Amino acid sequence: MSDAWVYVLRCRDGTLYTGWTNDLTRRLARHSDGKASRYTASRLPVELAFSAPMPDRSAAMREELRIKSLSRPQKLALIGTGRGGSP
Repeated sequence: MSDAWVYVLRCRDGTLYTGWTNDLTRRLARHSDGKASRYTASRLPVELAFSAPMPDRSAAMREELRIKSLSRPQKLALIGTGRGGSP
């Protein structure tokens, strides 16, 4: 398993949430339980739309910022060409 992950969630209301973690499975469970962030807690359920392994924490944080700076159409294009589902 990778040292770090960047991920995009699709929320119930259609919005997208981007984050990073060292343990993707655990973080997704916390999002689903409504305990990972206020944003996703009020928009449950969420589904993993994109995930990508990163070599380290710093790379994951940089990629998270890069993805967050994308427009919605660009994020949707990323989701369409990337991995989704399980880690």
